[in-house]
Amino acid sequence: MSEAIVDAGAATEDRIAVASNWKLVWWRFRKHHLAVFCTGVLALFYLIVLCPDFFSTQSPDLTDARQAFIPVQTLHLFDDDGWNPWVPAIAGKRNPVTLRMEWTADPARKVREGFFTSGPPYRVFGLFPTTTHLIAAASPGQRVFLLGSDRLGRDQWSRIMHGTQTSMTVGLVAVAISVVLGVVLGGISGYFGGVADQIIQRLIELLQSVPTIPIWLALSAALPRDWTPIQVFFAITVILSLIGWTTLGREVRGRFLALREEDFVLAARLAGCGRMRIILRHMVPTFLSHIIATSSLAIPVMIINETSLSFLGLGIRPPAISWGVLLQEAQNIQTLALAPWLLIPGVVVIIAVLAFNLVGDGLRDASDPYSH
Repeated sequence: MSEAIVDAGAATEDRIAVASNWKLVWWRFRKHHLAVFCTGVLALFYLIVLCPDFFSTQSPDLTDARQAFIPVQTLHLFDDDGWNPWVPAIAGKRNPVTLRMEWTADPARKVREGFFTSGPPYRVFGLFPTTTHLIAAASPGQRVFLLGSDRLGRDQWSRIMHGTQTSMTVGLVAVAISVVLGVVLGGISGYFGGVADQIIQRLIELLQSVPTIPIWLALSAALPRDWTPIQVFFAITVILSLIGWTTLGREVRGRFLALREEDFVLAARLAGCGRMRIILRHMVPTFLSHIIATSSLAIPVMIINETSLSFLGLGIRPPAISWGVLLQEAQNIQTLALAPWLLIPGVVVIIAVLAFNLVGDGLRDASDPYSH
């Protein structure tokens, strides 16, 4: 029995000894169960990003002022006869004093729902036409508000699905650009030194010394008001990335200062490798796992920045849809008293940010060989 245990331990040690760095990171990461669960949550978010129309129940821009501020219609999966999804019908009555419509749920009247059923037409990836939706009303033309409606009678659920596409893409693209800037400029600063190092470090200090919020407000306010939502989207992405690369640039510079005197760098020089090849093929891969962990922690910061700018009306503007644009509907206290479900996009932001932070913590611990 003891010999079998010894053999199993030896086999495990041999497997670890020959494993690549990425495999070791994965073995450590999967032990962080909360981070693995949050990875699944983020995978669901980005599945929505790929095709928000599939998850929507109707067009996010469909308006009907007569159906404003309809409360949440709770989805029930089972009926008396088993599996039969439905939501309670909503009945409206005008208040004779305030002249507002007051909506109440009527469980006696059931609106049937269907999964993977036909709904409004759309194109998958903008190419393939289809009418299949994850969930939609069984009766054509019937509107269902799973998360209520806003002041213009637009479906909150469908708008959150499309807002997820915008906000999550802004965070991902902005961090991708800032990572490229941080690695390239930080690598040049740490590897070459001299005048290039002085210029890049002074630029980093300048960007870090100026308060970020006024920079965001000034640059965002400078955008032309007649720009299309797509142009504003890319402009906000570039603005966020130009400001967010400084921390990673400093970290990369420190790593390069430590690595440029290593033997493998000297060997690459003697082999005739160019400077950019040494940087990109030999030095950067040694701490690539750290860059990925840092990037996963930077994405939620970018998401909050975009949400804040759009909430203040200085970022992405209607008719484009993002989480910040949706939260603009919740600026009025009176509106919140009538329709508290308009704060649901804020809950979605919290879930996404927490998931990114927990995944980032898991990646950071897994990529640090000294933490185990």
